[in-house]
Amino acid sequence: MRGCESTCVGLAPAHVRAIAPYLPGKPISELARELGLNEADIVKLASNENPLGPSPRALEAAQDALHDMALYPDGAGFALKAKLSAKLGVSADQIVLGNGSNDVLDMVARAFLMAGTSSVYSQHAFAVYPIATQTAGAQGIAVQAKHYGHDLAAMRMAIRDDTRVLWIANPNNPTGTFLPWHEIEAFLKEVPRRVLVVLDEAYGEYLPHAERCDTAAWLARFPNLLISRTFSKAYGLAGLRVGYGLGNSAVIDLLNRVRHPFNVNAPALAAAEAALDDDAFLARSYALNTSGMGQLLGGLARLGIETVPSKGNFLLARVGDATRINAELLKRGVIVRPVANYGLPEFLRVSVGLAGQNARFLDALKDCL
Repeated sequence: MRGCESTCVGLAPAHVRAIAPYLPGKPISELARELGLNEADIVKLASNENPLGPSPRALEAAQDALHDMALYPDGAGFALKAKLSAKLGVSADQIVLGNGSNDVLDMVARAFLMAGTSSVYSQHAFAVYPIATQTAGAQGIAVQAKHYGHDLAAMRMAIRDDTRVLWIANPNNPTGTFLPWHEIEAFLKEVPRRVLVVLDEAYGEYLPHAERCDTAAWLARFPNLLISRTFSKAYGLAGLRVGYGLGNSAVIDLLNRVRHPFNVNAPALAAAEAALDDDAFLARSYALNTSGMGQLLGGLARLGIETVPSKGNFLLARVGDATRINAELLKRGVIVRPVANYGLPEFLRVSVGLAGQNARFLDALKDCL
């Protein structure tokens, strides 16, 4: 930022100027422009999106909502909260809506963190945790990962007197690792009640049914628990940006104080409501992910590629020179996600796609290797 000291940019807080911006997956249109490729020939397996697209019911509801686009959306999200309340067994005042679950994570940082405080998260955890922490002027404490996932004992030891927030993603992104729920429940019993534990369940719908847990039922016992969830993954609504948080009503009240007005748009609200009613679509998404994950794991094993066991809709593949391999894949019209910024320079993260997309990736990777 040469010369910024003499401009208004130089007046921004040092902790803001030091933030490394979040790097999203490369859009299809961008790769097409860069390499002169046909967009229709590009396969994107970089952002953990649902290859089925949205539920037909959600798409129809969003289209219907466009007729009222001149009007502001319901700022309180009454109808969506009512549906979530009935489905999850929580009261409406225990729900906060977000412009994607990232918005909820940012609310947490703005409501609970400031200069002189800290938050704890795992190495290789979602990049938004350190970004949100730094944006609030707080200090991030990254705890060394255990088998690419969370080391809960070490995270408990990392809590300081000034710690206000602790972040856990289960399953974790970008590694896909998963902790049995009884371990997290035992961990919650040990965490000081003054520390808000954020349990990020963005990929929870991809867990095998035997490994799922009604964590919303824990809220009655753990007033310092905040659960974040999203409609961007299994529900296929990433482009509309809608997520939510569940917590103690006093915690939710604080989040609503920093929540931007009308933060969830009308088509997103309508689509999310409809998506909650489409259990058949959610089952299709789960089944497709299960078969696609098997296809990718089998193909990568045949290529001699090490993978990290994943419970999400993506996996980490250890390809060695990931920078070179990624560049070669892009030339072949295949977009995956480099994760060197997560401290994993030898890995690429690959989202589960349709069968043909998975095969296209495996064939392209074979050529690159």
